[in-house]
Amino acid sequence: MRMRKNLPEPQALLLHFLTIALVLHTLAAAGCSSYKPKPMEGVGFMERAQTQTEGSVRVTAAVLSAKEAKAAFDLKLYRKEIQPVWIEIENGDDDPVWFLPYGIDPDYFPPLEVAYMHHSWHWKKAKEEMDRHFFENSIGLYVGPGSTRSGFVFTHLDEGTKAFNVDLITDDNEVRTFTFFIQVPGLRIDHHEVDFASLYPEEEVFSYKEAGFRKALENLPCCTKNKKGNELGDPLNLIVIGESEDVYHALIRAGWDETETIYRRSLWKTSKSFLFGGRYRYSPISALYVFGRPQDAAFQKARGSIHERNHLRLWLAPMRYEGKPVWVGQISRDIGVRFTKKTITTHKIDPDVDEARAFLIQDFWYSGGLAKFGYAEGVGAAPIDEPRGNLTGDPYFTDGLRAVLWLTSEPISFSDVESEEWEIPPHR
Repeated sequence: MRMRKNLPEPQALLLHFLTIALVLHTLAAAGCSSYKPKPMEGVGFMERAQTQTEGSVRVTAAVLSAKEAKAAFDLKLYRKEIQPVWIEIENGDDDPVWFLPYGIDPDYFPPLEVAYMHHSWHWKKAKEEMDRHFFENSIGLYVGPGSTRSGFVFTHLDEGTKAFNVDLITDDNEVRTFTFFIQVPGLRIDHHEVDFASLYPEEEVFSYKEAGFRKALENLPCCTKNKKGNELGDPLNLIVIGESEDVYHALIRAGWDETETIYRRSLWKTSKSFLFGGRYRYSPISALYVFGRPQDAAFQKARGSIHERNHLRLWLAPMRYEGKPVWVGQISRDIGVRFTKKTITTHKIDPDVDEARAFLIQDFWYSGGLAKFGYAEGVGAAPIDEPRGNLTGDPYFTDGLRAVLWLTSEPISFSDVESEEWEIPPHR
């Protein structure tokens, strides 16, 4: 102690911090010196696996949750936004196939890179065990004739629903694509709590032919409302035609994220993203009302931060057209945050709501989810010099039309999309 007191002050401080660092390193290393992942068969992710078959080739896929990833690899992979996807390929053909992990995630992580990212605070033996575990549990690219291969691809994190392709190529350059949409446990998604089959009695659902359908769309409310139903909000500028699975898959394929319900954890993540400008892709969306109830489902596409995003709301309508369900929707683009007397803070929307409508058409068109589109009356025009306001006081202007979109879960090429010439948007 006397020697330390006689040291010059900077050297004494340096020695003090080095001693603390050494103690912390020793404690941390002692806690992380072992590496003990659980056996894969005991992790449980296979209970949610999905299987698809094409000819003599069978592909099974599963996505690990945060807890399952921790159990399978003894590491908190989700903290580094890494998500393991398990793939099994059974090749019953007489020729080999090659697996292309790029189709699952163009920026996937090699297994030894993932291991290296977690080497800190582990002893040499634990690092070697970790490297071997990741390497041995990754999937190779070659699947010989009459053989089965399985293992993991380490992808970027997608919570809610994980959408990806498993692409296989033969020696003759024939490509076989298996598309998966797999729900990942962990998020409380808003539309999971809606019993769509019970929303309307069968006798209240009307099927329309073209003329009656267009008239019915015109007679729908122009806008959303507040909970009391005495104030108008954002315009209902969207009509979607398609089975729930078609709509859902088209949105996920186009890169739209699902929305969490409002509870403690989601509020905390929203507040953190709001304060520090992060991208909370699944942030809760405030309730707007149509048919006397809040939106049945909400989706969003984050941009730079939580302050900038496209978001849409959907309500199942008591209608069917061409034998398919009809959804009424609202889409707008958040361009910032402002203060308001009603809610303290709120997102500010782009006042040109027709631009958000046009973006959505293009988004589905490019992603292959759009079969046909057109426009219908119903919102009512509001010119730029006489805008209307939504529930939080944001002005908006519109040509008064609704985009009508026929969506599909089967990809459609860009040139095969049809247009329905009901109404033509005016020149701007």
